[in-house]
Amino acid sequence: MHPSTVIKKPIVTERSTAAMADDNRYTFLVDRRADKTAIKHAVESLYGVSVLAVTTQLRKNRERRLKYGYVQAPPSKKAIVRLAEGQTIDLF
Repeated sequence: MHPSTVIKKPIVTERSTAAMADDNRYTFLVDRRADKTAIKHAVESLYGVSVLAVTTQLRKNRERRLKYGYVQAPPSKKAIVRLAEGQTIDLF
């Protein structure tokens, strides 16, 4: 897989920005078919940093109630990437 298709977008929430500042961990929404080594190579090639560890989480499809009925969100995969000491990714 091409690195730009592995990583869809960074996840920027209050919890993930705190992890960026404290633990040097960055959170990305990734393709469900990507494994940890593909995610590691994609982050290293796109951002030019060295990755120490990759943690992944699969999110089930959630059912949400809207005014016109129930809608299922598609399942997704989230990756938390820990970088080497002193390296950062400029997301903003």
